[in-house]
Amino acid sequence: MAEEQQTQHTDQDTDQQTDQDIESGIREVTSRARSASRGLGSMDREHKDRTLAAVASGLRESAASLTQANDEDLERGREAGLSRSLLDRLALSPERIEALAASVEEVMGLSDPVGRVLQGRTLPNGLRLTQVSVPLGVMGVIYEARPNVTVDIAALGLKSGNAVILRGGSAAKNTNEMLLAIIREALRTTSVPVDSVQSIDAFGRAGATALMTQRGSVDVLIPRGGHELIQHVVQNSRVPVIETGEGNVHIYIDANADPETARNIVVNSKTSRPSVCNAAETLLLHAEAEDAGREVLRGLLRSGVNLHVDPRVREWLPAEEPADLSQDRAPFGTVSEATEEDFATEFHDLEMAVGVVDSLDDAITHIGRWTTGHTEAIVTDSVARADRFVAEVDAAAVIVNASTRFTDGGQFGLGAEVGISTQKMHARGPMGMAELTTTKWVVRGEGQVRQ
Repeated sequence: MAEEQQTQHTDQDTDQQTDQDIESGIREVTSRARSASRGLGSMDREHKDRTLAAVASGLRESAASLTQANDEDLERGREAGLSRSLLDRLALSPERIEALAASVEEVMGLSDPVGRVLQGRTLPNGLRLTQVSVPLGVMGVIYEARPNVTVDIAALGLKSGNAVILRGGSAAKNTNEMLLAIIREALRTTSVPVDSVQSIDAFGRAGATALMTQRGSVDVLIPRGGHELIQHVVQNSRVPVIETGEGNVHIYIDANADPETARNIVVNSKTSRPSVCNAAETLLLHAEAEDAGREVLRGLLRSGVNLHVDPRVREWLPAEEPADLSQDRAPFGTVSEATEEDFATEFHDLEMAVGVVDSLDDAITHIGRWTTGHTEAIVTDSVARADRFVAEVDAAAVIVNASTRFTDGGQFGLGAEVGISTQKMHARGPMGMAELTTTKWVVRGEGQVRQ
């Protein structure tokens, strides 16, 4: 079931609100965000970094309370029947809280993206031109069951001088409320406009819909979630949208690929965290990669991955049965016949579609048909075939001989990410602070007039 369909809990505090109340409330939120963005845009790096340090400290100091609030959200999610993948995204363990604090500190260590001179020239008439980076202004982010996004967006927004409006959904209600309180307290204590980070969760789904109409007050909307959520925003928003996140990710095992290397890459890509968008969903095996194919399939099954295979793959499946495995292993994966729908599916779980192809051309054709433009990978011992794959596969990230799990803002050295853009705009792939800026032309003259 799609992500937003699994989190349809109507916020009780919005039941009595009229459409007019909600529209008015959203306009007030966006107005405050616009005012806050003016102060943020001119703030120096030292001030912004001091605020981020306060956020990181607040996260660590509140770890126990955050875990308790998150446990309440998880229990409510289980009762509501959220999928395993959504529960994993919702979970905020002490280790994940520490990782969030560390990512905020990593953002602190990055250069300020605002005020960079991108190019400049002096015209024959003496006019001096410079193109400089400036904040976008006000960002709205709509997401579900992902409390880490609350922190990532706030940190990146602050460092890039943007005010942010968050719609985090009811599944993470308690967790997000506490995270927002921590962030806003850090803003208050460091004399940053508190309305630089706001939430519209109190307005429910109707509030998210109203936010989509605020063209001119909100500069960009970024949806993060499943297919239906993203497409709903893309199709209904009057505000410019940066599309993110859908990841029907493929790994192609080329002829003569090293079996051990192939196994390690594929198993890591699928199993290290199957609920996220950079997890591999489809495995393509070259018809001559039998040794590597057998090794990879064995590794996936031993890791508990359920395989949806085409008829040619069945010939390579290991003969082992679950009873042959030691008791301390994870459950042995199952095997079923693949359907066309399986090759179009982003499973977000320990499930994987597997097919055999006769050539690199066939692999590229298959990927071109089913890709969502997120991440595609090849495992090969051929530099020439790797170069062809990189040149001909159209995706935000193309990976050679490494796990697809590296498509991530933190792994790319961006500190954190707003999301992974699958569009062909100024932002493509993991979006860090640089993607949250636009440009301004500054023209300096000495009385010149146009003839």
